[in-house]
Amino acid sequence: MSIDVKKQAAAVIRRLKREYPDAHCALEHTNPFQLLIATILSAQCTDARVNIVTADLFRKYHGPADLANAKTSELERDIHSTGFFRNKARNIQAACRRILDVYGGEVPNRMDDLLSLAGVARKTANVVMGNAFGIASGVVVDTHVSRLSQRLGLTKNKTPEKIEKDLEAAVPKKDWIMLPHWLISHGRAVCIARKPKCLECVLADICPSKELFYPDQSRKKK
Repeated sequence: MSIDVKKQAAAVIRRLKREYPDAHCALEHTNPFQLLIATILSAQCTDARVNIVTADLFRKYHGPADLANAKTSELERDIHSTGFFRNKARNIQAACRRILDVYGGEVPNRMDDLLSLAGVARKTANVVMGNAFGIASGVVVDTHVSRLSQRLGLTKNKTPEKIEKDLEAAVPKKDWIMLPHWLISHGRAVCIARKPKCLECVLADICPSKELFYPDQSRKKK
């Protein structure tokens, strides 16, 4: 199937926006600092587990100074269930120290500044920029976004960096922040990793991958 990627992206967005009108960032937070810490903790961990951990964590540690000055062993215990807790604790404390020393205790809202923080790569920076500051600096690419973008014909690439570039080229900048939320919602509900529910999918008739999973089924009509 030959696909006009921009037209495909527009159709995907139109349908998913209608299907998931309440899509939003699943990491619970009340400010940029909380979102930063939650996103660092979300590496190799579910959002649901992170929300359980941060509910207690943010009651105990109210800002970067509290976390920077915490006993590392105690912080490790507090975040243990998110996995990779030693590395995450070290990165969180280093990031908090830099926020205090360089940025006056406030999470910066520029990409280069965020990337200077320990534990922050482009995905984390995009999450914070988009969801905490409303700045469309790029497109968040997680496992759901990667999988669905490939299945829907929006990219042929495999690495997050290249997938992000493809999505930025195909999708209007005004949709960069919300696109991952729509794709993640659909990835969790329908387009799951092992056996997608193509027969229930609002994108079935425009998805080039449906026949890979359901070769004997005709495409749904819209």
